[in-house]
Amino acid sequence: MTYFKPSGIPVSELSEIILTVEELESIRLRDLEGMEQEECAEKMAVSRPTFHRVLAAARQKVAFALVNGAALRITGGNFKLAHHRLSCRRCGQEWEGTICRCTVCPSCSVDDWQRID
Repeated sequence: MTYFKPSGIPVSELSEIILTVEELESIRLRDLEGMEQEECAEKMAVSRPTFHRVLAAARQKVAFALVNGAALRITGGNFKLAHHRLSCRRCGQEWEGTICRCTVCPSCSVDDWQRID
């Protein structure tokens, strides 16, 4: 998901807050996965103080959007997508790629795959 907005209000009437991909990742790791800050910083390959600043900025943006009814656009930032070894459950094809909602087997085009790394 890359865009969230209050329901029932046209986009043209909303202010928009930009949340970078690394800000979203900091929230995912700390608040959703429950990882400790040191572990999060290591996973994101940044120092612990940098992770803390990124997380604080992300939380402030999300809070502002929720309290003030602004839209959140998730875009930009400085990041690399993780590549994984994948295997198709239907045809057995193995490949390396990123994981997203649109990931399909390059051989048979089905979305029934699993990580093998």
